[in-house]
Amino acid sequence: MSDPEGRPRPGDRPRGPGHWRGAGFHRGPGFRPPWWPEGEPFPPSGSAAWRGVRTRFLRRVGLVVAVFFGLLFAANVLTWTLLARRPGPGGHRAFAPFGWIIGLGILVAFLVVGRAARGMAGPVGDVMEAADRVAGGDYRTRVEERGPREVRRLARSFNAMAERLNANEEQRRELLADVAHELRTPLSVIQGNVEGMLDGLYPTDRTHLEPLLEEARIMSRLLEDLQTLSTAEAGALRLHWETARPAELVEEAAAAFRASAGAKGVTLELRNSSSLPDVEVDPLRIGQVLANLLSNAVRHTPPGGSVSVSADLARSGRAVAFSVSDTGPGIPPDVLPHVFDRFVRSGDSGGAGLGLAIARSLVRAHGGEITAESREGRGTTVRFEVPAQPL
Repeated sequence: MSDPEGRPRPGDRPRGPGHWRGAGFHRGPGFRPPWWPEGEPFPPSGSAAWRGVRTRFLRRVGLVVAVFFGLLFAANVLTWTLLARRPGPGGHRAFAPFGWIIGLGILVAFLVVGRAARGMAGPVGDVMEAADRVAGGDYRTRVEERGPREVRRLARSFNAMAERLNANEEQRRELLADVAHELRTPLSVIQGNVEGMLDGLYPTDRTHLEPLLEEARIMSRLLEDLQTLSTAEAGALRLHWETARPAELVEEAAAAFRASAGAKGVTLELRNSSSLPDVEVDPLRIGQVLANLLSNAVRHTPPGGSVSVSADLARSGRAVAFSVSDTGPGIPPDVLPHVFDRFVRSGDSGGAGLGLAIARSLVRAHGGEITAESREGRGTTVRFEVPAQPL
């Protein structure tokens, strides 16, 4: 499991920062899509999250409108009151100061409303124009944060949305390129062998047909892994919840790898704590996670080394922690943060680089989290936690 599908392939194209932003999209406790910021709850709390901002914004607009129409109303009342007195000849001169006051009040009202309208119309117009560019596919569009506080927050939220859309678009393009890269090799093998058979260069015997079947199985596994990963990240993965004993999950997963570990000269150890609480999980999916981790561990551990799998009570006391450790060469520090990303693998890995990405998505679908610790030359430990049932 050391360097578990974690090293970039030789000759791979450089990957930008957006490539490493993919966090799993999952349901249950801790549900958060890959583009959602760390530390922010998902999904957002609905209208309550914006109630204060909306109230302040509407209050400010209402105050401006009320001041404007209030001044107009006061001016009208004052005018009608003065005119009702029917002053005699020359009495209109006494109303001249009131006329100046009324005119000045109306002018101030227009200035206040005009300034407020300009202060909001300009930034809101910027957001509308930027929204049109985003709708046209330009996800690099950003808006300058200016104007009233509420409008600045609108611009800030728009920029965050545009950044996430841009990151998702980069990940989509990289995923398509990676899938094409992974499918090209088996398709080339199948095409070359079939053309050779049609041209009479190869006989249609078992020796030449079995490699074609194996390449077809590789493509089938790749497509199944992609389907599992996409449904898990989209929150659409159906889990069949059951009450399970952690020790039994570990024992069943380890039993499937005893033969391959023994054939390679690797010792497989089980270390289960006693009196662990039961967990509410999908046993098949948790078994898939453990199988991925054990497969990597056995593959990357040299003969004479050891692999241990265990289940313990987490430090919080509210979760069960499963861990798989090996004594392999370890993972380089610059690769370690990326081992759970798609299509990241070592040069000698036999997989497509999706195993740990699927493991992370499945763990998060259970409301848990998965981490990897490694030191070069001293092995690797991958640990994940799932919520435990109350004792």
